[in-house]
Amino acid sequence: MPELPEVEVIRRDLEKEIVGKKIKKVEVRNTKNAMRAIRRHKRRKEFEDALAGLKITKIDRRGKYILTHLNGKILVSHLGMSGQLSLTKASAPQENHTHVVIHFTIGGQLRFVDPRTFGEMFVTEKGELGEVKELQNLGIDPLEQALTWQYFSKTLEEKKTKLKALLMDQKFICGLGNIYSDEILFAAGLRFDHPSNELSSQEVRRLYRAIQEILQEAIRFRGTSADDEQYKDLYGALGEFQTQLKVYQREGQPCRRCRTPVERARWSNRSTFFCPQCQV
Repeated sequence: MPELPEVEVIRRDLEKEIVGKKIKKVEVRNTKNAMRAIRRHKRRKEFEDALAGLKITKIDRRGKYILTHLNGKILVSHLGMSGQLSLTKASAPQENHTHVVIHFTIGGQLRFVDPRTFGEMFVTEKGELGEVKELQNLGIDPLEQALTWQYFSKTLEEKKTKLKALLMDQKFICGLGNIYSDEILFAAGLRFDHPSNELSSQEVRRLYRAIQEILQEAIRFRGTSADDEQYKDLYGALGEFQTQLKVYQREGQPCRRCRTPVERARWSNRSTFFCPQCQV
């Protein structure tokens, strides 16, 4: 699933490529799961007509939701497990599982492709964005808001939970998933099951710094394309941060820091990867 760095890479590319463009028409394709991709709308025409003729004015992001502003309306896009936004020429062959095609007046298309259809697109009025329940309780965004030392330290003490659970709690910090929580904890030298309220001030500082550094580094490498290669950027290219991963999906391989084999554990029905020597 694309996490915060991947979504931010796409947001920045969209901001560069489509702000100022006018939508000529929108096509919800007649594919098996196309209506699932726009499931908050009752009919194709409702979704298509809501966007036709509008000009794109700004691209925002809240957590892993991309917000495309268009003259008072907002197109909300969530990539889910396997969704991709692809900017392409109109003449380019359409990939399987292309559910939505946005045509621009000056040529080119933005396509929403999603094999597993956990992602979605929907249109809302600007004044109604606050009523979207998925956006109401998102935690602090470490890329957009000031994650102050005081707030971070205080919250760690109050939560009294395991560190990985806290990092993946979207009401605490939005956008982190399995990949980056594992990499952040390795960079901070902390185990996934370390209680959040038992950290020393030095450990809190390491964790605070690791969140900032890992996310910015992942963006610099244009995100992580895991083994399934389901994440691609706006231009169809794979991310490159997987070459920098220290523990995620490296079970049995030597730790890049101490050479101890990386281990995998089960945590909340997920795999979590860590170095038993470097993380305490």
